[in-house]
Amino acid sequence: MRDAIEKVLVIKLGAFGDIVQADGALRDIRAFHPQAEIILLTTSPFRKLMSRCPHVDRVLVDRRAPPWKIGVWIELAATLRKERFTHVYDLQRQDRTALYRALILRDVIWSGKTKGERPQSGLEGLAFQLKNSGVPVNHCLVPDVTWMADDMSGFLGREQVRTPYVVLIPGCSARHPHKRWPYYDKLAAALLERGYDVVTAPGPDEIDLARDIPGHTLLGPRGFLDWFELAGVLRGAYYVVGNDTGPSHVASCLGIPGVALFGPHTSAARTGIRRGQFEAIEVADLAALSVEAVLDVISTRLPPIQENSV
Repeated sequence: MRDAIEKVLVIKLGAFGDIVQADGALRDIRAFHPQAEIILLTTSPFRKLMSRCPHVDRVLVDRRAPPWKIGVWIELAATLRKERFTHVYDLQRQDRTALYRALILRDVIWSGKTKGERPQSGLEGLAFQLKNSGVPVNHCLVPDVTWMADDMSGFLGREQVRTPYVVLIPGCSARHPHKRWPYYDKLAAALLERGYDVVTAPGPDEIDLARDIPGHTLLGPRGFLDWFELAGVLRGAYYVVGNDTGPSHVASCLGIPGVALFGPHTSAARTGIRRGQFEAIEVADLAALSVEAVLDVISTRLPPIQENSV
């Protein structure tokens, strides 16, 4: 009977890779509160994406207003109080969301960052939090976002993409150009020469970047693929090579073999991208990472080319 009257708020605002990787934590929260209504508070760019997530019932939007926009804060407070939540899982774990507890949701069972706590970062940090809240951790460290993937077989056929195909992810947020490995064009040429088809599916600010890469640039009817279409393309790939960016995290959470290329901006361990057959190469300078070094890593992971592959 406990769960019959529960209403659970989960706070996860972004970024994209973090939202994707929270799938396992959401799955564990759902299993612990099977009869509860579970509502996710996130930001507007992720509303459509997370409305498809099978572990939540509804999605609310946080506009992340600066402190001086008092009207927006009042609106958010009214929205959250009206829901009458019984539990909150603050997976964002920031000073901002701690304020929600202090100012808006003071009489709710709260799971979040505690004073003086120094847990591990990334998924280990989420698992630490859930365990401390009494939630059994069965999926947190192994997110599975196959629910994101549309069936793209017809689209890939129309684009004349052959199997086995390799997806390259040459972009990342325009705010972090230092995360971009500069030799995807040469890697694509080497893979094509070896008989593999090559696919890129750039985001709206990466289209010009992808046009210089040999192979198929998949743009879709809107000029770029949405998250569900992108996940469908990734799910059909034999291998993925990408930067430290959201689509690489999607591939990792889909269980696709691949590798992410990291410079000194952060560590692969911190991002939690290594899992299953998805690994990472970490170097002090991405510009000094040669195509040959990347090929040495991935060549033993790629499937052999079969004659008459289609």
